[in-house]
Amino acid sequence: MSLTAALLVAGAIILFLVKSRGNYLRLPEITGGAGSYSVTVIIPARNEERNIQRAVRSFHQSVLVVDDASTDRTAELARAADARVIQSPPLKPGLLGKPNACLAGAHASQSDWLLFVDADTWFEPSFVPALVSYADRQNLDMASVFLKQECATAIERILLPYAFALYFCGVHAECVNSAKSPEALANGQCLLFRRTAYHSIGGHASVAGSVIEDVALARVAKQRGLRTRVVRSEALGHVRMYDSFAAIWRGFQKNSFRFLLVNPLSGLQVIAASILLTSYLPLLIWLLSDRHYLAALLFALVPPVSLLPWYDRTGDAALSPIAIYVFQLIALNGMLTTLLRRKTDWKGRRV
Repeated sequence: MSLTAALLVAGAIILFLVKSRGNYLRLPEITGGAGSYSVTVIIPARNEERNIQRAVRSFHQSVLVVDDASTDRTAELARAADARVIQSPPLKPGLLGKPNACLAGAHASQSDWLLFVDADTWFEPSFVPALVSYADRQNLDMASVFLKQECATAIERILLPYAFALYFCGVHAECVNSAKSPEALANGQCLLFRRTAYHSIGGHASVAGSVIEDVALARVAKQRGLRTRVVRSEALGHVRMYDSFAAIWRGFQKNSFRFLLVNPLSGLQVIAASILLTSYLPLLIWLLSDRHYLAALLFALVPPVSLLPWYDRTGDAALSPIAIYVFQLIALNGMLTTLLRRKTDWKGRRV
């Protein structure tokens, strides 16, 4: 009985993770391009003194930093890096900081294109011309870019690749990039808009109360008939999302269950994959208790080997079972937080 159960679960895990990697790789890749375009880079920033100069200096284009009531030297350091800095308007009830800051930046820009990026991102010099020329050739109104995840610590290297593998279990690349499908996806770390198209849908004002404003904005854009595209550019764009375990916990607690609610079909696939992966350890123990030692050895290799394409180091992939159970705890915590309407501390605010 344990052998049959392990075989079925192993097959399902492999199918989900092969599908996940395929979903990601089927996103168009931005690798190069040229041209001169009217672009404003808008960086909403709250207490980002450690990152802001690296982000600003990675661009040759006009950079506008919207200081979102920072209590550190974010604004000062941004100016020192030759960015134009404005202050985000005071928050009104029901508004969240990032959409409010992005909207202020858009209203202060007159360029043909608006590129919204997070302060923890940085880019190669050819990124902007490559992305904008792609969007221009494809006649797009909006493009969202997944970047190379840079991990500096062991906990990042073990947890984050698994998180994205699980995330893409529920993503259908063809659907999110099809005008005929209601399925929407975006990565708020890097969003490009034609300025006229952005304002035609109300920009970030249309999603000003959403914690996952990027996915919500992509949904609004598709509903309003904008031509959207989700792409990737690991060679030209970089991000270090979280620099500690506490930040990883808070970040995914804030976003994970809300994403599942916004995209129910995708969410069900992510939940199914998560349940299968969580059954890994109980099934391994069952095989060992039945003395199926060779089967247990082979079964033990299923998650690490299937997840290997997401990891830069084989040793980190070997520790991926740790990530399975850590993220199960984060997901459960995020679910309870959302269902009980509790708020999460994020950059000094309750969201």
